[in-house]
Amino acid sequence: MHCLNFKTRFLALLATCLLLATAAATAQRLRLPVYDAVVVNSYPHDPEAFTQGLLWRDGVLYESTGLNGHSSIRKVQLESGRVLQKQDIPQQYFGEGMTAWKDELYSITWQSQVGFVWDLRSFKLKRQFSYPGEGWGLTHDEHHLILSDGTPTLRFFDPASMKEVRRVQVTALGRPVEQLNELEWVEGQIYANIWHSNVIVRIDPASGQVQSLIDLTGLLKPELAGQADVLNGIAYDPAKKRLFVTGKLWPRLFEIRLVPRA
Repeated sequence: MHCLNFKTRFLALLATCLLLATAAATAQRLRLPVYDAVVVNSYPHDPEAFTQGLLWRDGVLYESTGLNGHSSIRKVQLESGRVLQKQDIPQQYFGEGMTAWKDELYSITWQSQVGFVWDLRSFKLKRQFSYPGEGWGLTHDEHHLILSDGTPTLRFFDPASMKEVRRVQVTALGRPVEQLNELEWVEGQIYANIWHSNVIVRIDPASGQVQSLIDLTGLLKPELAGQADVLNGIAYDPAKKRLFVTGKLWPRLFEIRLVPRA
């Protein structure tokens, strides 16, 4: 989701921001940990990439981008930010999140209720699938694809049939968390960007409870911001335990290390 078209969405976003601010302010009392980020490395990132999905696979980054007429899936060299391979998505679709499952890439669209399955190596389109409602972020655990749609609900799908198998409601401090966007599976937790905030939440996939918050306020310095949009994009390298984040139209991609807030 990328535009404030509806009053209800704006009110939901405002409520979420207030909730997250309250959570950070009362973390110790409520035993909800807050983490800050230390920048380990900073890499170039295409400032024209409206980042929707980000993942690490086989030594390179894969990225999906949005906006009608500009949506694509890409393979990107980390160190240089160079696009090694790219496949445009037809202009009638607003591309959203993406994840890699076995030797395929699954990507979704915002309001078209259409997803695509691409060959991981050639980027050749293999088939399409459908799902109800909007598509925002996409990741997977050991058995299922996990989709966010901007609501507090995460939906789990069987990758073979794309049938929904279960749902979980995401809550923080007992309240629903709206605007769940880009997703990443990290060491048994779901990391989720909160749209139009500098916060990533870490979610228990069984209960939906937010286990902690990551506050990335100030990560992109003002002198680098330019036309940059919101924070969005999380990738994890499980072999080297590296966490990467970026944003829509950001000129930099960051490798970060999390430190507990005192």
